[in-house]
Amino acid sequence: MWSSDRTSVVLLVFFASILSSDAQTSTPAPGQVACALRSNISCDECLKNVTCLWCNPTSQCMDYPASNILPPRSLCPLNDARWGVCWVNFQILIITMSVLAGILLISILVCCICCCKCERIGNKREDAKMEQQTRVRKAHQKARRTEMQLRHDEIRNKYGLSKDNPYSRMNDH
Repeated sequence: MWSSDRTSVVLLVFFASILSSDAQTSTPAPGQVACALRSNISCDECLKNVTCLWCNPTSQCMDYPASNILPPRSLCPLNDARWGVCWVNFQILIITMSVLAGILLISILVCCICCCKCERIGNKREDAKMEQQTRVRKAHQKARRTEMQLRHDEIRNKYGLSKDNPYSRMNDH
């Protein structure tokens, strides 16, 4: 429970810092009407200016409190506050961002685990392949060594150099 609250706060800080980077000034840009002058009109009209916050029950348009991440409850309750678009309140935004962040973290974790697992499986396959090649190489080497020994024995027999006792001297014949 505590980690999900912490995650949602961290996400809100992140998104609020991104979204409020343009909203740091309280003076409206030329051609924009101040937020307080848009009260009692409509939510859509109020939120055309990104620095404005709409409070549903009071139908007030006010400057977004950029010093706070979330608007204080005294200003407007989270489930009644609208910012950016009229159909999403801050509570839904917090819950949605928390769920999306959780899904993102879990998917990254699953990807990392899968990559590590695939790498280990690939290494095991490579090791098995190398062991098989080594066994084949040793078998060929043993066959060549045996063949060479047979040829040497034939040559010794041909020239009468074969010995019954392999430890006897060559001079004895």
